[in-house]
Amino acid sequence: MSRTHLRAVAVALTTAILGATLTTTATASRPEPRITRAGLDPALVAGRGATVPFVEQEAENAFFTGEQIGPGREAYTLPAEASGRTAVRLQPQQYVEFTLTHAANALTLRYSIPDAPTGGGIRAPLDLTVNGKHKRILTLTSEYAWLYGMYPFSNDPAVDPIPGWWKPETDPVAKPFRPNHFYDEQRVLLDRTYKAGDRVRFAVPKQTNAAWTVIDVADFEFVKAPNRQPARSLDVRLFGADPTGRRDSAPAIDRAIATAKKIGWSVFIPAGTFQVNRHIVVDKVTVRGAGNWHTIIKGKVLPLAEPAPDKSTHSAPGFYGKYADAGGSTKVHLADFAIESDVRERIDTDQVNGIGGAIGGGSTIENLYLHHTKVGIWLDGPMDGLLIRNNIITDAIADGMNLHLGVSNVRATNNFVRNSGDDGLAMWSEANPDGLANHDNVYDHNTVQTPVLANNIAIYGGKDNAVTDNLVADPIREGSTLHAGSRFGSTPFEGKLTFARNTTVRGGPRDLNWNIGLGAIWLYALQSTMNADLQITDSSFLDSTYNAMMFVVDWPVKDTYAINNVAVSNIKVDGTGTGVVNARVGGFASFENVDARNVGAPFVNNCGTFQFDGTPEFDVRLLNGNDGGWYGATWCEDRPTVVPPPPPSAWN
Repeated sequence: MSRTHLRAVAVALTTAILGATLTTTATASRPEPRITRAGLDPALVAGRGATVPFVEQEAENAFFTGEQIGPGREAYTLPAEASGRTAVRLQPQQYVEFTLTHAANALTLRYSIPDAPTGGGIRAPLDLTVNGKHKRILTLTSEYAWLYGMYPFSNDPAVDPIPGWWKPETDPVAKPFRPNHFYDEQRVLLDRTYKAGDRVRFAVPKQTNAAWTVIDVADFEFVKAPNRQPARSLDVRLFGADPTGRRDSAPAIDRAIATAKKIGWSVFIPAGTFQVNRHIVVDKVTVRGAGNWHTIIKGKVLPLAEPAPDKSTHSAPGFYGKYADAGGSTKVHLADFAIESDVRERIDTDQVNGIGGAIGGGSTIENLYLHHTKVGIWLDGPMDGLLIRNNIITDAIADGMNLHLGVSNVRATNNFVRNSGDDGLAMWSEANPDGLANHDNVYDHNTVQTPVLANNIAIYGGKDNAVTDNLVADPIREGSTLHAGSRFGSTPFEGKLTFARNTTVRGGPRDLNWNIGLGAIWLYALQSTMNADLQITDSSFLDSTYNAMMFVVDWPVKDTYAINNVAVSNIKVDGTGTGVVNARVGGFASFENVDARNVGAPFVNNCGTFQFDGTPEFDVRLLNGNDGGWYGATWCEDRPTVVPPPPPSAWN
């Protein structure tokens, strides 16, 4: 193959990854600064999701001299993984300039740069100026981005598809195969506080080894001064902890915890960067930092000499409760620090999560920033009683948070999760010999954006759990914004499962393996019939790529398992590419006060269990108050044509 042909192939692959829609801008007039939430006017999502200390500004709404990429929703492209499905690509000497809407002394930049040709990432400079002055050079990296191939994924762009796995791509497949997880983010404390109206510019210098730089979104924030040391607390520096990060501080933190427990005091980690390369085990102790911008726990992923009892082959920084088989941990309080980990590949047997073990008994986890972990918070039960609030989890290589196996009475509220490599928030009630189910857990008032794989929020089995008041946006593939599934060896659904007062944005993507469109909320009976009292109520489904709601069973068990007893009420559907309801299963659901507009196909696509005898096996029970085109002939279309809807707007 000639060099000319190789360059042409490389250009074609880059164009495909960047997305088909490229729009040159540098508009003549400078746009007014715009704050968005999940890429929308905040008024459209008011009351939903987390209340966060920063404001989001999308690059495509700022003043820029590059090219807009997107909007686009096809997996394995940069627009699809961008917040709002749109971003800005810069070449050398091009820039994006944001205008502050509030006073800020800190920012978080979400961006992407290319991988190294053989994987592993590169580093590249980016100039940051405010009002044309105070220049500093940021170092961007793709070392934590760019995965390829099939689960559990690879860092090698030349990886082949796993033999024997069915896949929709035709052979021979293009390389790199299924590139994904393109974005990363970086926090920056500015030199001082800047006021509303000041202009923050990110410019690619003339000399850079990055062929392109994509800017997606910037979060601007006013960060308070470091917290003072609380009374009756022990400073870890007294035990030898090094705030410069040069020496390993894990033994000193262990000593501080041991002493604090003996005298009944708490542990304080002051401002600084503390090197930790393994778990800090906590039980009946409070560990508090000076604030998650100021106290940084930072470490490496290191190989273990031999596998640990938990099957880990690597260590990494994290705070862990004792495992359940060792009695678990209680009365643990973790607050006000960051964990900057170093996880660059997905190894599911590794316990390299930010927070782990079994932590219950009146414990709290709050005000943490968890970055570059495998999972931000993964808790293995049985365990009971925990509050998880006000945390930020970004760029995890797997889940953002997972409550696994016999977890009960946990409330996770006001958390912000972005760019998880698997489910953003999950409750996995895995079956176990003791018959313990996840129960009485709540995910409420959380914001979950751009999970690269799987769902924003997923519930796998369990009893009497609830998902309420969340804002969930932009799932990419093999999942959607809200999901309940009898799968992954979960216990059956029992009691009540509630989805209430949630807003989904640009959910319902195309499932690449099935090659069908999902719903913004989708229910999946794979391993058992779903008979729980399942309530979907008082919610808004905005701009769904395919359907608003989907009820589905897998083909091999289509005549074995069903979805029953679902009540849908008080729903606003604004925009679907296809229908409102797609039913591919037996069972029934009722619909009351469901208003829908800007729908791309007949409202109900009811294929049931594909018997095609004229009577679909899924009973769509229309009660009072359903507005729009609900009443029509029975219709079943395997893959209806997608009609992209207009952007969502206020509902009069």
